[in-house]
Amino acid sequence: MKSMEELDQLKPFQARSIIEELRKGSVPADYVPFFTVGRKNWLTFIEDDLANYIAEGGAKVRFLSGDYGDGKTHFMSIIRHLALHNGFGVSFVVLTRETPIHKFEAVYQVITQQLRGRFEGIGIRNLLQQWLDSLTEKEVPSPTQLADMAETLRNLPGMNINFANALAALAHNRFIPLHEGEQQEERDTSQEIILHWFEGGKTTKRELKPFGIFEVVNKSNSKQLLNSLNVFLRHVDHKGLILLLDELETVIAQSASVRNAAYENVRLLIDNSENSEYFHIFFSIIPDVLLSEKGFKSYDALWSRVRTIGQKKQLNYRGVLIDLHRTPLAAKELIELGSCLRRIHEISYRWEATNSVSDKLLKDICKNQEKMGLLSEVRLFIKQLISILDMAEQGEAPVENLDLEQHIVSSQQAMEQEKVEQLQPSWDK
Repeated sequence: MKSMEELDQLKPFQARSIIEELRKGSVPADYVPFFTVGRKNWLTFIEDDLANYIAEGGAKVRFLSGDYGDGKTHFMSIIRHLALHNGFGVSFVVLTRETPIHKFEAVYQVITQQLRGRFEGIGIRNLLQQWLDSLTEKEVPSPTQLADMAETLRNLPGMNINFANALAALAHNRFIPLHEGEQQEERDTSQEIILHWFEGGKTTKRELKPFGIFEVVNKSNSKQLLNSLNVFLRHVDHKGLILLLDELETVIAQSASVRNAAYENVRLLIDNSENSEYFHIFFSIIPDVLLSEKGFKSYDALWSRVRTIGQKKQLNYRGVLIDLHRTPLAAKELIELGSCLRRIHEISYRWEATNSVSDKLLKDICKNQEKMGLLSEVRLFIKQLISILDMAEQGEAPVENLDLEQHIVSSQQAMEQEKVEQLQPSWDK
C-alpha cells in the first residue's frame, strides 16, 4: 500500500473515483496500490515468479480461489499492477455474458482491447501505433528495410504467419507513399481493416487477402494469435504476457453443453501454457468450481489435469492454487484498510472524518464481522465503511448511535442480492 504521505497527494477527483467505484462494488484498478493491505506472502511469491521465472521464459497457470467478497478482483488488480511495474504486457478480462470463456474468440477480442503495457493508452491499437512511431525514430524506413523487417517478424519463433503479415501490411500502409491515383481515404480504410483484424473484429477473407492475411479470427486460431501477440510483445521489449481471467465461476450456472465447451477451453489454455514461454494465466474462481458437481470435475479432460489442486491441507505459496479464503485479512489489516479508505473519503469530499468515524468504530466493525463469522469478507467491510462515511459526511445520522449489527445485516443482504444478480444464468442456454 502507498504511504499516507503519498495518499495525501491524491487529488479530490482521483479520491472520488476510488470511492465511487468501491461504492458500486468494483475495483478502481488504476488506484489499487492506494488501498492494498495484507496477503504479503502470496504477493511475494507471485512477484518472484514474474521476475525469476516468467520473465526468463517460463509459463504457468494459477487459480485464484475465494468466496464472493474475499477480494479476488482486487487481488487480480494488484497482480496487474505488479506485472505492469515489472515490464509485462497485461490483459485483465472479466468473463461475462458478452465475454464467455466457451467462445474464446470473444475472449481474445477483449484481451486485445484491454491490453496494457509499455505504451500509452489501452488496447492493441495503441501498442501498434507506438510500434509504428518507433520505426521512424531515425528515418522513414525504405521499402527494402520494410521487407527485411517483415522477414524478421515472420521468422520469430512462435509467430503466426497471418499475424506477421498483418504487421508488415500495417507498416507498408503507413510508410509506402501513395500510388498514382490512390486516395488517402483508401489507405485509411485499409489500415482500419488491418487494425480491426488485430482486435479480433469481424472481417472477411476477401477484405484481408490483399494484406497477406488468410484467416479471419475464429475459435480455432484465436489461441495461436494470442501466442503471436505474446511473441510480438517480446519483440517490442516486453517481458511477456500476463493474462488475468476474472469470474470463471459464472460457468457453473450454464447449461451442460456450454460448461463443457468452457471447460474444454480452460483445458486447452492449460495445455497451451505448457508449450508456451513468457506467459502466465490467472483464473479467478470460487471454491465451488473445484468442489461442486457442476465444477471442473464434471469434465473429465479438465479434471484429470487439475484434480490435485487444493487437496493439501498445508498452504503452498508456490502451488497452483492461490487460496484467498484460507488466508483472509487479519482484523488489524482491515483496520489499516479502513484508515486508508477514511482518508480517501476525506480527500474526496473535503471534510474531516476522524472524529465521526473513529479508530474505535473501525475496530467495532471488525468485531461485529468476526462475531458473525464474516471477518474474511473484505467487500462487506468496505461496503459498510463507505456507507457509514457517507452518512457521517452528510450528517444525516448520528454515527455513534449506529446499530452495527443491523448495519452489517443490511449490507450483507445488499451483497447477497448483488451475488444473485451476478450469477443469473441468463445467456447461451
